[in-house]
Amino acid sequence: MGNTYCHPALKQLKEQQARYAPKERRLEQIERAEQLLAEIEPEKRYPYEYLCYRITGFRPEGAPALILGGDEARHDLRLFVEDLSGTVGQSAEQATEAVLTVAEVSSRFNVSTRTVTRWRRQGLVARRFLISGRTKVGFLESSLSRFVETHREQIDRGGRFRQLTDAERDEIIRRARRMATVDQGGLIEIARRIARKMGRSTETVRTTLKAYDRDHPDRAIFPPSTGPLDEDAKEQIYRRYRVGVSVEVLAGQFNRSRSSIYRVINEMRARRILSTKLEYMLHPSFTDVAAYPVILGPMPEPADGKAPRRTKPPKGLPPYLASLYEVPLLGREQEAHLFRKMNFLKFQANQLREKIDPARAKTTDLDEIERLQEEALAVKNQIIRANLRLVVSIAKRHVGPSNNFFELVSDGNMSLIRAVEKFDYARGNKFSTYASWAIMKNFARTIPEENYRRDRFVTGHEEMFEAAADNRSDEHEQEKAQKQRQEAVKGMLGRLDDRERRIIVSRYGIGGVHEQTLEQLGKELGITKERVRQIESRAQDKLRRIASEEKMELPLL
Repeated sequence: MGNTYCHPALKQLKEQQARYAPKERRLEQIERAEQLLAEIEPEKRYPYEYLCYRITGFRPEGAPALILGGDEARHDLRLFVEDLSGTVGQSAEQATEAVLTVAEVSSRFNVSTRTVTRWRRQGLVARRFLISGRTKVGFLESSLSRFVETHREQIDRGGRFRQLTDAERDEIIRRARRMATVDQGGLIEIARRIARKMGRSTETVRTTLKAYDRDHPDRAIFPPSTGPLDEDAKEQIYRRYRVGVSVEVLAGQFNRSRSSIYRVINEMRARRILSTKLEYMLHPSFTDVAAYPVILGPMPEPADGKAPRRTKPPKGLPPYLASLYEVPLLGREQEAHLFRKMNFLKFQANQLREKIDPARAKTTDLDEIERLQEEALAVKNQIIRANLRLVVSIAKRHVGPSNNFFELVSDGNMSLIRAVEKFDYARGNKFSTYASWAIMKNFARTIPEENYRRDRFVTGHEEMFEAAADNRSDEHEQEKAQKQRQEAVKGMLGRLDDRERRIIVSRYGIGGVHEQTLEQLGKELGITKERVRQIESRAQDKLRRIASEEKMELPLL
């Protein structure tokens, strides 16, 4: 069963109760959480404050303004019950009613233990008990009865499952051997085809073939691969997976099991994550669990209680400069909140990174690290966008006869990005003061260097080089380069979700699509202009990251 919470709030609540609440209090909260779980309706939405009150009996101070969907709430409450019960150390004999193990539930309903595990994901509430001296998963009789009552058809269908006969098993083996002989795919693909023809599940066929190969190694249909994969093979597997090749296909191509391919993918993914430099400013509140809801909560309102006003851009500005006025400036409290949140998310990601062993990396851990890093990047971009006007104002003061304004802005933007990473918000200074110093210091260094290079390499005979330049172009080369560009762009767009791809294509007129403004797209999609701009910015960040990770070099005209 997946052990990753949809939202960290209930996980943090579990950790608080496990640390501070006495055993009797925790048992009471487990009962209340399971009772609440039975009342949750999937189509409704529930505030975290309400869930916390129903479980603990008090309303938390500074609770995050978090709303959970019904399915998310049910998922997290099941994890809460199971995880908190694991901290109690209650034996099965001490429970107020009968406790059944996974094997006992499997035997009662004539289903496999895998089916019981699937039932847990679908709503069967489990707790952890001490059984025969070991902590194991168990089910209260009342919890099992509630699940059976609401999933009667599914329970009956599982109990009617028919075991394979010897004739069916022989037919599966015969078909698989014939298909493997003519190279009709790997184990998974062949199992899928046989399952479709014989009306069985793919997993049943796959398990049957694996058992046959294990019991008859001299006549194995899919003999195990020998020797570990080399680094080149691992790189190929990961690269192909990143561009959309399925695990089943990769397993067939490299003659490996699906689990082996998943391990390779996680190993290479973990290496990539660990190779990325992660810097953050540590703060004492990062180790205080009680401070988490405030750190991750919504941005505080301005000190005067008024919404930030958007300055109307002067007429005649270029589109880029005019767009900067759409982002409101940050107040001191808002700025400090965003910097603390960004660094806290990086701190959490780093805590997980330190526990990662690439050879044993888990998908859930890697997903959580990437989620934290993406959230930190989103906060960082929010800070950068709110300070881009500062770069423009400083660049205007450094414009000269030999300095291009937009080149200065571009150079200043890079200084701003570095300043966001290095700024120590805990000292109480305004970021604009620190960023202004960093940008001007960079201009003081780069402008004289640029002027020196320009003066140093002016020959006075530029017209001779222009006359000697060969500007001819090959039509076939241009056509080939254009196709490469189109394929690259198509592949990158395919990595975006539907809404991100729609906005990028419409904003830039890709593929002959009519270009649309933020306002036009907002009306079509039923969202605000600001939301469209945020999605566009997020999609652009994704595209840059994809191009960087895949080392894509688009040919130039």
